[in-house]
Amino acid sequence: MRRRPVAWRMAMLRGAVPGGLLLLSACAGRSGGAHGPTADLPPHRPEPPAPYMAPAAVVPTPGVREVLRGIADSVLAAPMWRNARWGMLVVDPVRGDTLLSHDADRLFMPASNQKLLTGAIALEVLGPDHQWRTPVLLHGRQRGHTFFGDLLVQGSGDPSVSHALRGGDAASAFQPVLDALKARGITRLVGNIRADGDALPGATTGYGWAWDDFDAGYSAAIDELLFNEGELYVQVKAGRKVGQPVVVRTLPTRSYPRVVVRARTRDSLQPPVVAAPPGAAPPGAALRRAERLTVAYDRIGDRVVVDGSLALGDSLRVTLAYRHPADAYLAALRERLADSGVVLRAQRVARRDTLGRAPDTLAVLTSAPFPVVLARMEKPSQNQMAELFFRSSALKATGSGSADSAQALGARVLSQWGIGAQDVAYRDGSGLSRHDYLTPRAVVRVLDAAHRAPWGELFRNALPVAGVDGTIANRMRGTAAAGNVRAKTGTLDKARALSGYVTTADGQLLLFSLLANNYSVPTREVERVQDLIATYLASTSLVTGK
Repeated sequence: MRRRPVAWRMAMLRGAVPGGLLLLSACAGRSGGAHGPTADLPPHRPEPPAPYMAPAAVVPTPGVREVLRGIADSVLAAPMWRNARWGMLVVDPVRGDTLLSHDADRLFMPASNQKLLTGAIALEVLGPDHQWRTPVLLHGRQRGHTFFGDLLVQGSGDPSVSHALRGGDAASAFQPVLDALKARGITRLVGNIRADGDALPGATTGYGWAWDDFDAGYSAAIDELLFNEGELYVQVKAGRKVGQPVVVRTLPTRSYPRVVVRARTRDSLQPPVVAAPPGAAPPGAALRRAERLTVAYDRIGDRVVVDGSLALGDSLRVTLAYRHPADAYLAALRERLADSGVVLRAQRVARRDTLGRAPDTLAVLTSAPFPVVLARMEKPSQNQMAELFFRSSALKATGSGSADSAQALGARVLSQWGIGAQDVAYRDGSGLSRHDYLTPRAVVRVLDAAHRAPWGELFRNALPVAGVDGTIANRMRGTAAAGNVRAKTGTLDKARALSGYVTTADGQLLLFSLLANNYSVPTREVERVQDLIATYLASTSLVTGK
C-alpha cells in the first residue's frame, strides 16, 4: 500500500486536516472500491467548527509625507536645535501637492539663496540673449600715428571681464580696442583714459553689508566698470637675505593700487610666535608682533601696506578687494595698451583738440554669453556678479541702475509671481546683506515661476549640481542625489540655506527650500539635515511612496 506522506499523517493525528479532505476520503470509501464495504468504516464524527480566522492587520508603509514629517520632527525635537529656527517646504509642482511644510511662511535670512531671486529676475527682465556692451570712444583728433585726446570707456556693468571667464586672462577682453587702434594706425595716445557716464549711480557696496568685510574679495565693491570680479591678489616673497625688504607683486593689475612695503625678511630658524597670557606682555613682544605679516589697506584706502616680517625662503599670497573698481579696470586697460606697444602719455587734453568734436566710437566690448555669466554667478556663488545682475536689470527696465531702482523692480517682478511684501525683503542681489529676508514659500514660488518660464531649463542648468560642481560639489556624493539635485546654497554667520530642484526615483520633479537660522552648532550639522532630506527625495517614489 502506498504510504501517505509523513506530514499528512501527522496532520491527521493532530486533527489538523480540514474537514473537507476527511469527507472526500469517506466518500471514496463508500464507493465500494478497494477499501471494502461501507459497514466496515468507522462511524463519521463531524469536525468541530473551525474558529473564526480574522485576516492579519495590514500595517501601511509610511508614505513620502509621513517620512518627511518624521525627519522634520526628529530634527526639531533634537536638543542641538533648541535655539535654531528651521523653515522647510517641499512641493510637487505638477500636482500642486505639498509634501512637507514647516514654518514655510516665516521670514528667514537667506544668505546666497538670494541669488535665486536675482537670477530669475534677470532672466525675466534682461532675457537669456542679453549681452553687456561697453563702448570705447576717442574724443580728440588724430595727427599721424598720434591721437591727441581722451579715450573714454562707457561701462554698463559687464560682469565677465574676469580671469574665470576669459581663460585666465581678464585683460584679454580689451583686445578689440587694440585691434581698432592698430586699424587706425594709432601707436601713441596723448591724453587720458577715463570712465565716461554713471550707469550704476549710488553706493558701490550693498545695503547692510558688513563694513569690516569690505577688503575681502567676496565683499568687493561694484561699479559700471568691474575688473576680475573685484579681486586683487598680493604676492609676497621673502628677500634673499635676513633684514632685506620682502618682494611684493600685485595681480592682475601691476600698477594699481599703490603698495607700501614695510615688511622685512627674518631668519627662518626664529621660533614661532607664542601667545601671551591675557594682560601680560612677554619679553620681545614688539618683535614678535612684527613677525606676523599683514597685508591691508591704509586708513584712507588709497594704498596697500605690507608690514611685519616673513621667514627666509617663505612666500604668501593674499586676496583683497579693489576698493575702487573702475580705477582697477582703467589701470588694467592702460597696462594692456602699453604691453601691446602703444605709447601712453597722460596729460590734460588741449581744448583745440576736442572743441566742437563729438566722441568717436573706437570699439564696443561685449560680454560673455548670458548663460555662461549666469552659471558663473550661481555655481560658485559669485557676489559681485549677482550685484551687477541686480543693478543691470533695473538699468534696462527703468533707465536707472541704482540700488533703489533695482529693489523696486525686484518687488514688482516678485509680486507678479505671487510674492508680496510680507514674503520678502529684497535689499541686494547677492544675499550679503543681513537685511535680506524671505520665506521658504517665496523661494519655492520663484523656483516654480522659473520652472514654468521659457528660460526655465537655462535657470536650472546654472545651479550647482550635487556631487558634481559649484558649492555642493562635495556634498551628497555616492547617493541618489548626486548628479540629480540642482540647488543653491547660502551661508552667512548663523544662516545656512539649500533650495532648488530634485527628481525622484520615478522621474517626478520636486521643488524644495530648506532654510536654517540662529543655530549654534557647526554648519556641517545643518548641511547633514539638508542633505538627508534632499537625498531621501531623490531616492523615493511618489507613486509607491517607497
